[in-house]
Amino acid sequence: MEKNTRVCKKCLLRDMGEAEVFENMYQYIANLSPEDKVSDEEYEQRLMICRQCSHLLSGMCGKCGCYVEMRAAMKVRHCPDVPGRW
Repeated sequence: MEKNTRVCKKCLLRDMGEAEVFENMYQYIANLSPEDKVSDEEYEQRLMICRQCSHLLSGMCGKCGCYVEMRAAMKVRHCPDVPGRW
């Protein structure tokens, strides 16, 4: 049985245009297996919480440096703030 794989082009952000960065991020999220991804409702709830957080800066978390939209999509990831917000 072939396992679903995620593809990472290993590009530097400075080498890509902003539209390509977002396209790659959303493609990565879309390719997560259902077992690894939170429900659409939980994803939107997490993003709503992140939108209100003082650590959010240009789509990135000031606590850990991740893209919050990628982190929020994964079941095994949680808010890095102490205490975590989600």
